[in-house]
Amino acid sequence: MPSQPGQLQRLRNFVNGEYVDASDGRTAEIIDPSTGEPFAEAPVSGPRDVDAAYQAAAAAFEGGWRDSTPAERQIALNRIADAVEARADELVAAEVRNCGKPVQATRDEEIWQVTDALRFFAGAARTLEGKAAGEYMADHTSWIRREPIGVVGQITPWNYPMAMAAWKIGPALAAGDTIVLKPSDTTPLSTLLLAEIAAEFLPPGVFNVVTGDRDTGRALVDHPTPRLISLTGSTRAGLEVAQAGSRDLKRLHLELGGKAPVIVFDDADVEKAAEGIAGAGYFNAGQDCTAATRILAAPGIHDDLAAALAEQARATRTAGPDDTTAAYGPLNNAGQLDRVSGFLDRAPDHASVLAGGSRVGDTGYFYAPTVVSGLRQGDEMVTDEIFGPVITVQRFDDEDTAVAWANSVRYGLASSVWTRDHARALRVSRRLDFGCVWINTHLPLVAEMPHGGFKHSGYGKDLSLYSLEDYTRVKHVMSYIGRD
Repeated sequence: MPSQPGQLQRLRNFVNGEYVDASDGRTAEIIDPSTGEPFAEAPVSGPRDVDAAYQAAAAAFEGGWRDSTPAERQIALNRIADAVEARADELVAAEVRNCGKPVQATRDEEIWQVTDALRFFAGAARTLEGKAAGEYMADHTSWIRREPIGVVGQITPWNYPMAMAAWKIGPALAAGDTIVLKPSDTTPLSTLLLAEIAAEFLPPGVFNVVTGDRDTGRALVDHPTPRLISLTGSTRAGLEVAQAGSRDLKRLHLELGGKAPVIVFDDADVEKAAEGIAGAGYFNAGQDCTAATRILAAPGIHDDLAAALAEQARATRTAGPDDTTAAYGPLNNAGQLDRVSGFLDRAPDHASVLAGGSRVGDTGYFYAPTVVSGLRQGDEMVTDEIFGPVITVQRFDDEDTAVAWANSVRYGLASSVWTRDHARALRVSRRLDFGCVWINTHLPLVAEMPHGGFKHSGYGKDLSLYSLEDYTRVKHVMSYIGRD
């Protein structure tokens, strides 16, 4: 995939263990979000390209991957993880070029997420469980088989293209499935490189990558071959995939949008809370479905917390990938910059922008760390996912109001509670209608624990054994053992 100086880097699909062009030769430019300039072109794959990838995946599944042992899958995943570490510089360079993220943060925060997920699922491949075999009917023995689903279609987002690819291929490969994956149309680089790395340790056709636009994604979902579609993306995209998948009774695994409430009670340490919230709200430019962006503050600390958050925002810098003082890089694309700017442009008169609230510079898609107070529960900045470096602050009167406001949005992915009262923390964590609740922290994830939401944040789990189970099917086998 290298290019000559001054030329656009030419990307290709990765199908059946090799790079291939789209059948009709269509391409689209890939933009560097830190400059706003194109640096590569990628195939816009059509139905024939998707079909070729699925044919390769189906052949690989029937040709032996479905019958590989858990130990063989473990070895392959561990070898891929080792190779990712060995080629970390290349992967970081691809991710940074494609996303504009800070170089050091990408190396420190994301490479280990890729290798950790792959190694977790390598071990998990050998730990699947089921009910004990036994005689549940006289003269008959029953047992459970956990089997691979088959061919799966996967779609990843542009906020963490490399990590999200690992989160998806890890459980699928561990289960014995084969894959056709479509990365976001704006961020295909690191996923293609990951497929190239993995191909050294997998049979051809086990892991295929096709690039393209929304129509490519629709072809991926509509194709009759996959029996499961896994999407990480917006709620809008999830609803469309759910509707399309239902026509063919495909299983679905959907990790969608979020609007995480952060409830801070009067007894919380304001300075520590502000520091933790800012770190979890501005990381990756707030382009994280679990970002700490919706703060519900108790009356006794509301003003102090809002002021502390504004101070944190003013101390936070956004800049290009090589700036070692930058906390985060640009928004991913021009459309996302317009979206984030639009929320601030439409801010109601009763809202106060305490920090930020504007684009930074006129090159690239940078947006300032922002804090907005005075918002009301029905305002769009409170109810809708912004997916940018914007933190809102509201004042609540009592615990019941805080919980009601937290649960009132359509999303149910992540949340946090900040308090020194242990009983209150447990009580509120039980009442919050979100797939993850942090207490006195926000954002950390571990491979052993599930990640996934409720309501319009989707269903199914990433990470953990729950994710591996999502990529398997359950079969009951019964044998007559009575004497004739």
